[in-house]
Amino acid sequence: MSALFSAICRAQTDYARCIDDGKLEAWPDFFLENCLYKITTADNHRDGYEAGIVYAASRGMLKDRISALREANIYERHAYRHILGQPAIDDGTNGDIRSETAFLVVRIMRDGRSDIYATGRYLDVYRLVGDTPKLAERVVVCDSSRIDTLLALPL
Repeated sequence: MSALFSAICRAQTDYARCIDDGKLEAWPDFFLENCLYKITTADNHRDGYEAGIVYAASRGMLKDRISALREANIYERHAYRHILGQPAIDDGTNGDIRSETAFLVVRIMRDGRSDIYATGRYLDVYRLVGDTPKLAERVVVCDSSRIDTLLALPL
């Protein structure tokens, strides 16, 4: 197993654990200062539509999103459990590392009910900061075009 593959796997695992453990204030730290985070549907991605269900163009926007979740938004308390596939990695050019990783997210509600919330793939562009991969871009492509209105937590 290559060191790059191991580093990307570790970054993916740490990212999912951060969200699943409710440590959302640390979530923006997985991204570079100038980054893109977008959640879209497979149909919209295939058709080249730029707008996303969620769209953030900087780490500051990601921090604002978490701040709003904690302080302003009202939503039923819930948690996620991410199940990740192995990343397919393409050593890019100009220091970019592209990867694609399948995901399944189960949403656990306060009453204990668990539902498959989302399936899809992460289309990522990483850049190494020292030995640590940081996300320059994460496009979350959901398989279904039916998105629950309770898309509060990051995928």
